[in-house]
Amino acid sequence: MELKQIESFVRVAELGSFTKAAQALNIPQPLLSRHVRQLEVELHQNLLMRNGRGVTVTEAGLVMLEHGRGILHQVAVAQEELGSVRGALAGRVSIGLPPSLSKLVTVPLTMAFRKTLPHAQLSLTEGFSVLMVESLRAGRLDMAVLYNPAPSPDLDMTVLHEDTLVLIAGKKSKPLSTDTTLKTVVQLSELAKLPLIAPSRPNAFRLLIDTEMLRLNCKPNIVLEIDGLNAILELVKEGMGYAVLPAYTLSNFAKPEDFTTHRVEKPKLMSQLMLVWSARRPMTATHKAAMKLTQDVVSQALLATG
Repeated sequence: MELKQIESFVRVAELGSFTKAAQALNIPQPLLSRHVRQLEVELHQNLLMRNGRGVTVTEAGLVMLEHGRGILHQVAVAQEELGSVRGALAGRVSIGLPPSLSKLVTVPLTMAFRKTLPHAQLSLTEGFSVLMVESLRAGRLDMAVLYNPAPSPDLDMTVLHEDTLVLIAGKKSKPLSTDTTLKTVVQLSELAKLPLIAPSRPNAFRLLIDTEMLRLNCKPNIVLEIDGLNAILELVKEGMGYAVLPAYTLSNFAKPEDFTTHRVEKPKLMSQLMLVWSARRPMTATHKAAMKLTQDVVSQALLATG
């Protein structure tokens, strides 16, 4: 029984797909299938049931899955402790960040890692919540900073920050009519009258806007769907529409003075920023230290934005 066979089986079992597991492990699918089959032959057990929709884990496979996870964790712990013999926490830590935060926290987080965990290898990935959740489950990410993640039995999470979304207008944005200007505070229902530029579903901010406006029996006037923060803000700056985002997203822009922000009330659009990690993979000491570091850096960065 080889470690690569165990790792291959665990990934396939967790993802329910040979294709996804091969992508997660970055190995050819035929090689992955061979690893799993070799493990089944050695154990004289069928661990997986193949079907047209993917694979399901057999009763014997469930037993092996728990043991396999434990074995992989013990190997990670052993590697870490051997590194600790040299006097420092070591190992690879992969963290996912949302586009709205990456510019704000990438530099301070990297500097904090070099200072506090100099022997750890940091890998930062920018992506949208749906993709990062999949990466957490696949083991490609150790932890991720996400907006409003849905509760899940295979994910653990803790709140980093709570904030309200604001209406962002460009200096060139047109008012509601020729004789009115945009108020400092706007009611949520008024967003139905404004041309909004928003990410497509299932973006966390888009889901929040749609859900809360539906409660008021209205819907947002989405004139453009753009899955890119900088592109949205560029269009808003040019007066092509308005955006509804956290105010600190303007820190990604070179000239935040090109914009105005307006509070949204009745109701407020409350958003939670969470640190999320897999509940199925025990954390090593390096991962726990990285988690604490990430919490501190993100909290301090957002506090500095006011």
